[in-house]
Amino acid sequence: MKKSSLLYYEKNYYQQKRFILEAKIWKVDDKRYPNSVKYSLAFIDTKSDRKVLVDNHFPKGPHFHLDQNEFDYHYLNDQQLMQDFKNLRLLRN
Repeated sequence: MKKSSLLYYEKNYYQQKRFILEAKIWKVDDKRYPNSVKYSLAFIDTKSDRKVLVDNHFPKGPHFHLDQNEFDYHYLNDQQLMQDFKNLRLLRN
């Protein structure tokens, strides 16, 4: 059994629940995640269904979604991940 521990979790709603922000970062003991980190970050506009998603699920590895488009992402560290996620969210406002 693979071990994991939750490092960060946030879930918030904005503007009368129009926007949902959910961020999860885990420390994992799994060779499929070279940095020993698994993450899933989402910012969704429930009115327009526009999305910013950043994740690194296996087998795709690090990538982000802007609405229906998908792009590779280079993970450096948790702090940079959160800053990049914030910058991507600003593109959607």
